[in-house]
Amino acid sequence: MVGATRRFKLADTAQQIVGGFLLAGPFVVTEEVWTLAADMTWVQALATVGIVLGIGYGTLYKADDRDPDSESEVGGVPLRFVSLVLVSYCSVLVLALAFGAPGTFLDGGTGTTVGVGGFGVAVETIEVTLKAVSVGAVFSVIGAATADSLF
Repeated sequence: MVGATRRFKLADTAQQIVGGFLLAGPFVVTEEVWTLAADMTWVQALATVGIVLGIGYGTLYKADDRDPDSESEVGGVPLRFVSLVLVSYCSVLVLALAFGAPGTFLDGGTGTTVGVGGFGVAVETIEVTLKAVSVGAVFSVIGAATADSLF
C-alpha cells in the first residue's frame, strides 16, 4: 500500500487490538515487570510514554509510508495514532485487571486508600499498576502498530 491513502476504519482498530493484546499478554503476567514497576520513578514512567509515542508514530508513519496529514484528525492528531495509543495502554490495563495481576504481584499496599462503598484500593497499588501498564504498553504498541501496518 505504498503511496496510497488508506482511510482509517473500525477494522483498523480491531487489528490494533489483536496485536496489542497479543504482545501485552506475556508482560502483564511476569513478576519481573511488576517488581520493575514498583521501583520505577514517575520520570521513568513518563519516559516509557515517550517511547510508546515514538514507536507508535514511527511504525505508523515512517516505516509504513503513511501520510499523517491525509488522515482524519482529533485535535490535530491523526485518529489512527490516537487509536493506537489508546489500544496500547488499554489492552495492557484490561489484561492486568482481568488476570488479577495487581493482587497477585503486589502486597496490597499500605497507607492511603481510595474507594467507594467499602471497596478500597491502596494508592500505592494504583501507582504501581499504572507504572506496570506503562512498561507493558512499550510492547503492546509494537504489536498494535505492526498489526495495523501489515493488514
